[in-house]
Amino acid sequence: MKKLLFSIFLLSGITVFAQDSSMEDAKADRETIPYDQWSIDLGVGVHKPGRPLASGYSTNTPDFGQIDLGVRYMINDKFGLSLEGGYNRFTEGDDSPEFESSLYRVSLEGVVNLGNFLGFRDWTNRFGLLAHGGGGVTAMTANEPVDLDNTDYMLNFTVGVTPQLRLSNSIALFGDLSIFGHVRQDRTFDGTAPQVLRGFDGFLVNASVGVSFYLGKEDVHADWYDGSLSTQLDAIEERVATLEVNNADDDQDGVPNYLDRDNTTESGVRVDSKGRALDLNKNGIPDDMESALDARYAKQSTVNGMSGADSGDLLEAMINKGYVNVYFEFNSTKPTSYSLSSINFLTTYMNDNPNATATLTGYADELGSDAYNQQLSERRAQMVKDILVATGIDASRLSVVGDGEDASVEKSSAPARQLVRRVKFQVNN
Repeated sequence: MKKLLFSIFLLSGITVFAQDSSMEDAKADRETIPYDQWSIDLGVGVHKPGRPLASGYSTNTPDFGQIDLGVRYMINDKFGLSLEGGYNRFTEGDDSPEFESSLYRVSLEGVVNLGNFLGFRDWTNRFGLLAHGGGGVTAMTANEPVDLDNTDYMLNFTVGVTPQLRLSNSIALFGDLSIFGHVRQDRTFDGTAPQVLRGFDGFLVNASVGVSFYLGKEDVHADWYDGSLSTQLDAIEERVATLEVNNADDDQDGVPNYLDRDNTTESGVRVDSKGRALDLNKNGIPDDMESALDARYAKQSTVNGMSGADSGDLLEAMINKGYVNVYFEFNSTKPTSYSLSSINFLTTYMNDNPNATATLTGYADELGSDAYNQQLSERRAQMVKDILVATGIDASRLSVVGDGEDASVEKSSAPARQLVRRVKFQVNN
């Protein structure tokens, strides 16, 4: 009966393992998994049988003579399965009669990557920590002083922890401490006496050191995969897309689009050596924009100067109509370098109009959760306020609002998303 139970349990474990692997393989066909999932874990070490031992029999503490071999499959970077096999050889201690017995075991265990759950990847990619637990079947034979004809089969249940030290992308060292409880152990570990207890009547502790060999073609195994890497790559792709857009020069006039106020002409906006729009008359309006703005707002102005009233009205209209914005990179509260001129624009206006107040409204694009984007929009507005206050503007004249996501553009377009990651201004005299 015990042999039949041993065969059924082993076959069931292997079947479950194979089915899970097949399902994950099918999933891998649909999406690329950026880490390896298989490993072979080999360890050797010491053990200590706690009970049962016959009266007068004992082992050394600890006693050398145990080997572990496991094939592990990580379903993802947090959970996995392991098919484990092990061997223990028990011999007498210094004050014990001579004996020799052997124990063979196989178990199917679940694995948890505690390192990822505990945030190890935030501070190290060299140390890791796994936890494992499961059950299986154990077979014990005795050779001395009693040569048993029948093998003692029992169920085993185990829990353990495994600290890891990563040596390379393919190899890691580990230590392991595992505790085993045996059910229906009929003989003592020395093999000389029957065991009369029931329930968890056997207790064994294994401690081992070993090597994990990672199998696969990826640069990292699931044990060491940092999920935030994908987020970082997405951010890099966003930055690259933004740079491509910002460095584009549709009218081939030598001025990037983000500085060029007129992409249909060859003149664009004249800039200085630092890429700032020229404002020779120091009225806060780039020189090459003045004529177009004059026509739009029917103001009387010249390149060389404007009347105070007209200039003030024009600046207020520009600000409130959205011509002056501060832009941000993906998932950032730091204004882009080319947006600093917009902050300077508002600073100039506020200094020239000491009774004016301004509302700074922040926005985020649609990537990310609503709650996160709401906080991000508020932080962007607060960042611009902090810069304005640092330039000498009284904080009481500035108020900040976070308006969350701006869903007015196509979400799939990186250039369009760049336009809505902004802080806009509303001024009142």
